[in-house]
Amino acid sequence: MNPELFPLARRELFRRAGAGFGMLALGDLLAGTGLASARNPLAAKTPHFPPRAKSIIWLFMNGGPSHVDTWDYKPELQKRDGQPLPDFDPKTGFFPGSVGPLMKSPFDWAQHGQSGTWVSSLFPNLAKQVDHLAFIHSMHTESNNHSPALFMMNTGTTRMGYPSTGAWVTYGLGSASENLPAFIVMSDPKDRGLPKGNASNWTAGFLPGVFQGTWLKSKGEPIDNLTRPADLAAARQREQLDLLADLNRAGLADSTAADELTARIDSFELAYRMQTAAPDAFDLKNEPESIRKLYGLDQPHCSHIAAQCLTARRLVERGTRFVQIYSGGMENQLSWDCHLDLAGNHTGFAQETDQPFAALIQDLAQRGMLQDTLVVCAGEFGRLPISQKGAKPGRDHNPHAFTAWLAGGGVKGGVHHGETDEIGHRAVVDKVSVRDFHATLLHALGLNHERLTFPFQGLDASLTGVEPAHVVKQLFA
Repeated sequence: MNPELFPLARRELFRRAGAGFGMLALGDLLAGTGLASARNPLAAKTPHFPPRAKSIIWLFMNGGPSHVDTWDYKPELQKRDGQPLPDFDPKTGFFPGSVGPLMKSPFDWAQHGQSGTWVSSLFPNLAKQVDHLAFIHSMHTESNNHSPALFMMNTGTTRMGYPSTGAWVTYGLGSASENLPAFIVMSDPKDRGLPKGNASNWTAGFLPGVFQGTWLKSKGEPIDNLTRPADLAAARQREQLDLLADLNRAGLADSTAADELTARIDSFELAYRMQTAAPDAFDLKNEPESIRKLYGLDQPHCSHIAAQCLTARRLVERGTRFVQIYSGGMENQLSWDCHLDLAGNHTGFAQETDQPFAALIQDLAQRGMLQDTLVVCAGEFGRLPISQKGAKPGRDHNPHAFTAWLAGGGVKGGVHHGETDEIGHRAVVDKVSVRDFHATLLHALGLNHERLTFPFQGLDASLTGVEPAHVVKQLFA
């Protein structure tokens, strides 16, 4: 065979042709089937078993709220106010030189709902929803420092660079929407900054980049370039994207970074479709006035969180798989990190979140969406029952105990799992690790945490790691 007349060997010809029109035809034939995910990593996938929930909205209380001042009522702590805590390890918290005596909660407590759940006076609106909530009072984690504790809560390890829960969920289930990101993150919008660790909290880690969370900006357009330039016609933009995709695919077969390149191609296409779908999802003006008031959009103290919670409902309504909303920003008093002035800190953040969080549950319930939407509320750790010394006392970090609650998604409302000791220092009954927590969230979505794996460094890596993790099945109906 003359190489000048036939520059491609037969095998090379078939190899290249296989990545061209033949693959396009095969992709069309596979559209709508589970096998389509071979071409589109975000194509919807079948879960391991029938799911209770289709999507998750995680209300992340950034900074570590105090469980003994919110949901874990401790009468003994009230009685022992001002007494020292015998044998306390001052290195438990982050400031060992500021250890004070036991400190009672400065808030009033009362029982609510048919479940008789004790709720702090911080949450008058959420108190009306307690029969929808399932509480885990025995959470514990591995670090008393914000960044590693945030990584632990989000990615299952205290080190950065590992896939976040939202990334694992979208890797396991794909997206239910072709026009919106599968995983969306909203941070505190009041100039308080991102949570410590920034985007490492919603990274795709070693998973393909297409599964990374999409962060919405708190001011201006939520996503850069969401609006097509006025001088660019839709047809012309489509031609540009087609040319760009052709150029990218031409080198795909020989690329050493095929996954990254494919993710980039997919991201361009998703961005194009989002220019039509996303503005509608983010536009709250078409919501009835009754709904806007329910969330608190007319209340200056909580309108920012109200807008995020209402947006979250609109996103999951349109097929977004995982939404995470952060209350609180970077530094201590700019989050639930109440080292100083516990009463002032928690009062301010509770006023911002109580009505919008309660409205989200109520709105999902009245729309019939709560049954297949799992709402999660948790921070990265709890607070110590002792005081942290200061002009206005606060509480230091406590990795040994904190509370999380869940609603919808098949969980039983009004139930309480696990207990801390009599002053809320340590989880002691039916302890739940962060890995157990992650296994439970995946279980609600129909995913077996031991089967949801990805090859990494010679191992089948997973969200829950190699240590045993157990689903808290007592939470589910």
